[in-house]
Amino acid sequence: GAGGWSPLVSNKYQWLQIDLGERTEITAVATQGGYGSSDWVTSYLLMFSDSGQNWKQYRQEESIWAFSGNTNADSVVYYKLPHSIKARFLRFVPLDWNPNGRIGMRIEVYGCIYRSEVVGFDGKSCLIYTLNQKLMSALKDVISLKFKTMQSDGILLHREGQNGDHITLELIKGKLSLLINLGDTKTHPSNAQINITLGSLLDDQHWHSVLIEHFNNQVNFTVDKHTHHFHAKGEFNYLDLDYELSFGGIPVPGKSGTLTRRNFHGCFENIYYNGVNIIDLARRH
Repeated sequence: GAGGWSPLVSNKYQWLQIDLGERTEITAVATQGGYGSSDWVTSYLLMFSDSGQNWKQYRQEESIWAFSGNTNADSVVYYKLPHSIKARFLRFVPLDWNPNGRIGMRIEVYGCIYRSEVVGFDGKSCLIYTLNQKLMSALKDVISLKFKTMQSDGILLHREGQNGDHITLELIKGKLSLLINLGDTKTHPSNAQINITLGSLLDDQHWHSVLIEHFNNQVNFTVDKHTHHFHAKGEFNYLDLDYELSFGGIPVPGKSGTLTRRNFHGCFENIYYNGVNIIDLARRH
């Protein structure tokens, strides 16, 4: 009705869903009770989705987080979200409400349209970036991207050198594995292979962020908000790599051994290599 949303039955199975029309960066929410009534919600969950099918709960510090709602019908309770939500659909799920009334809500959502570059991979393709050798920096490499997929296995990133050195980022059984191989075990016997695994259930068709920072022989590997810092010994800062970076698969079958590795099937968003927007570059060239 005109006073806001109030479902016919007040129980834990009700929700109010909003379709924002396109992916939006949501920075704050505000609620009131039903206008001129004794209907208000005292606590609720906030869910979000890109598709309207697959929902994720807004969490704070990795714990389930219920929002404190209203204590009367007309005061506005405003929450600035500590980390923004990027989604098309929102769901407000009432948990508790005024015991002398019913569920009643008026809602406002704050944010702006989320601009991003997205590319889809079908499991048979990959995107190859050939680096400008003049711009190459041996001191520092920073790669960042977001991905979402329903497949538990696939290559996200691969870079290879002449002598067998390579860096591979691979999804294996829903976990991300960063493999750094210093090909020549005679030259690098102490740490010929570095394998770091982070995350779990990353094949849930939600966006996950990845950041790989390589400064000399220091590696920082971040998945969502979890970072693994690694300090390699010896000659690691002299990793001999080609001026070629592939996303979504290994371009030449048989490279990096004869492992039957699967290409990535899903979406990448905002791939950056040392500040270069790879997807935008692929679109323009």
